[in-house]
Amino acid sequence: MNRSPLPVIGFVAPSGTGKTTLIRRLLSFLRAQGIRVGYLKHTHHRFDLDQPGKDSFEVRSAGASQVILASRLRWALLVENEQALPEPDLWAMLARFDPTTLDLVLAEGFKHERYPKIEVYRAAINQPPLYPQDPDIIALVTDDPPPVMPHPPVLAFAQIEVLAALICKHLGLSTQP
Repeated sequence: MNRSPLPVIGFVAPSGTGKTTLIRRLLSFLRAQGIRVGYLKHTHHRFDLDQPGKDSFEVRSAGASQVILASRLRWALLVENEQALPEPDLWAMLARFDPTTLDLVLAEGFKHERYPKIEVYRAAINQPPLYPQDPDIIALVTDDPPPVMPHPPVLAFAQIEVLAALICKHLGLSTQP
């Protein structure tokens, strides 16, 4: 199922469920365990990494099809598509990561792809869960009772260590204290 040289686990749920907050907490915990983590987010919205008034934004707006922002601490490549393309492909995006500097990629979104996923569920969002139709969901993070039986293993939002252990076990990763 995984067509990437890097282990990847996804987080799926409707907007407003707390996916990003959960991922931030999990990422901090994994990092403290010695695991080098990358992050890939799928979005359906236009976005900018730069702001109007900045040189790179102005040059891109003037027509540059690719812009690299570079410093001693980080760099980023912005690519403008000439026309709207199909939704980004998970595997093509994962191939852009440097596997020599990462142990794991946490992906947010890409819910229709076949890869291991954690579903984040909140009853208050009033959306049906994804797990009944998605066999790739390996766990459910929620503080609410699972609405459909059977369900994958359930973890509370506060159980970051348990979630990290589940992910590491599922992907065959070891931690370094």
